[in-house]
Amino acid sequence: MFAVEVRDHIMISHSFPDPTFGPAQGMHGATFTVDTAFYTEDIDDLGLVVDIGLATEALSEVLAPLRYQNLDEVPEFAGKFTTTEFLCKHIFDEMAGRVRKDRLKDGGRVKKLRVLLHESHVARAWFEGDI
Repeated sequence: MFAVEVRDHIMISHSFPDPTFGPAQGMHGATFTVDTAFYTEDIDDLGLVVDIGLATEALSEVLAPLRYQNLDEVPEFAGKFTTTEFLCKHIFDEMAGRVRKDRLKDGGRVKKLRVLLHESHVARAWFEGDI
């Protein structure tokens, strides 16, 4: 299987109002490095999995509504714990929608997608699934 991965980042703030989260119950910030990988069985006639420029643009579009936001105030996330894992799935769903609409002009070759968020140099989470 072939893959291409693109990277971006977001800076956010949020809180987790539950004792499970210890000191993270209070408002805190995070800078996530976001990697998105596109998997195909084969490359196209030009030797591409996807156009890296289009993939980078799509990821930037998906992340734009999250940049510099207090996620506690985002209506779509009301009542949710915006954990790293939760954000992986949210970004995956948004990116998968763009792939399904052929925004990357891959001609339906992308079969799998993985979104990985690096929370720090020692912790990361990801969500991956078929398209």
